[in-house]
Amino acid sequence: MSAFIRVRLWLISPPEPSSLTGKLPVPPSCPCHVRPISPGTISWASRGAILRPSLAERNTMASEYKFSFGPWNISEGNDPFGPAVRPTVAWGEKLRVFKRLGFDAVMFHDDDIVPDIERKEWAQIEREAKEMRKAIEAEGLVTEVTAPRLWEDARTVDGAFTSNEASERKWAIERAKRCIDISNVMNCGIVVLWLAREGTYVREAKRAIDAHKWLLEAVNAMLAHDPKIRIAIEPKPNEPMDHAYIPTIGHALALGAVSNDPKRVGGLIETAHSLLAGLDPSDDMAFALAMGKLWSVHLNDQNGLKYDQDKSFGAANLRVAWNQVRVLEQAGYAKTGAMVAFDVKAMRTQRAEVATKHLANSRKIFLHLVEKVRTFDWNIEKQCVANRDYEELEMAILEHLMGVGKK
Repeated sequence: MSAFIRVRLWLISPPEPSSLTGKLPVPPSCPCHVRPISPGTISWASRGAILRPSLAERNTMASEYKFSFGPWNISEGNDPFGPAVRPTVAWGEKLRVFKRLGFDAVMFHDDDIVPDIERKEWAQIEREAKEMRKAIEAEGLVTEVTAPRLWEDARTVDGAFTSNEASERKWAIERAKRCIDISNVMNCGIVVLWLAREGTYVREAKRAIDAHKWLLEAVNAMLAHDPKIRIAIEPKPNEPMDHAYIPTIGHALALGAVSNDPKRVGGLIETAHSLLAGLDPSDDMAFALAMGKLWSVHLNDQNGLKYDQDKSFGAANLRVAWNQVRVLEQAGYAKTGAMVAFDVKAMRTQRAEVATKHLANSRKIFLHLVEKVRTFDWNIEKQCVANRDYEELEMAILEHLMGVGKK
């Protein structure tokens, strides 16, 4: 078998991760250059031959990964400074968009599944949840995750699990338990906690030590409510609160580690949330993957440290997007069964008839980057690392992303 063929097989079929909780796989050592490489030099012989997957291989890439988005990702275009600019799209019509765009699953808030949930008894909630499950399964879809929408209720104006009022903390825990019940009806094993209002506008307004203990009590109450449910904590450093109590994946996993059942508490990483914390999302993902704790991702993009923009994946930071795909590929993420969700918004300027392009584009960019990761000559990376020539490595990556070769 030629060196070229050996490289191609590795790029199309990366190795399995050693384990969900262990080390990430290392690209194999394979001689892809025709002549020997002397120390301190790089041969560009292999750069001239661009390895492009066939159509069948591209279809395989798409089928390996499973994609999802939420009903809120098709929106009317309103923002804090202006009203809606597009008509509301009925849920039945949104539902038909998923498969048409190549998506496999839906991520739901509890009241996406059962509107006006606070006014309904369990019998009605269960009936409506069963109807929703039937509707999505008829479209060939499944539920990826559910999440209790705690942050829009008036009782959480000062926090949900961390409110200074004991009665409001109790309400939030009961709502989270109800979300678990709905998740079970939807045949979904993961509940996401985006702790939107768990923080402060004024630090002295709460006792932070108590607040963290209350968060742990809430997680433990959810774990006790159902012996199988898994909780994925989605960190964010700010917005809507000025300062959040769980700003990073490290905080999230530390909270899970001291819970009553650490193996059932993991994380969900959103690109923009990592960027807002001044962190690299691929490093956050790698950290969680190394612990076996990355249970979903919300891919999008962010143009600087400002409000949460939810731009199309890769639209502002293509190199950052490449590294996110690279680490997911290195970990064999698709084979774990976890999904890739795009939490993205259409630009307010989009007309209604083209207001789903942000979803289609995000998926397309992701798959293009999968192709770029799989066709990169990893022997160049190995040589550059061995020679500690990172300028050369960076140039090789940039030229690969731009589709140009060394002259």
